[in-house]
Amino acid sequence: MANMNKVILAGNLTKDPELRYTPAGMAVTDLGLAVNDVYTKDGEKQKRTLFIDVTVWARQAENCCEYLAKGRSVLVEGRLQMDTWEGQDGQKRSKIRVVAQNVQFLSPRGEGGGRPASSGAVQGGGAPEPGGPPPMDDDIPF
Repeated sequence: MANMNKVILAGNLTKDPELRYTPAGMAVTDLGLAVNDVYTKDGEKQKRTLFIDVTVWARQAENCCEYLAKGRSVLVEGRLQMDTWEGQDGQKRSKIRVVAQNVQFLSPRGEGGGRPASSGAVQGGGAPEPGGPPPMDDDIPF
């Protein structure tokens, strides 16, 4: 039997990303993503919003923190992961989150937040694709 764990979501950030590092020095950030779902009930269009936690690692996490802000639109490709823990009351808890493999910035610059932004994909810790974040070079050639 074949198995596949892939999710693609497009939505808006519910908070500014905050960068942190693991003890081993790996960058990580958590994004709050709001995804709207429109459906029809009793002949009327209804809207509900799903709130999804997304974890982003390595250089991609650093880019998200540098170029994204609350309200920005993003497209996230990744996989689902189940986190389980025991609460303070002794009850077992669980939560499904998305571990991002690719985050694409969808909003135009200046839309949906105070930080500068770019449109373009930043994949798995690699370099930004064309149209992505500008290179951080302080030397202006003119």
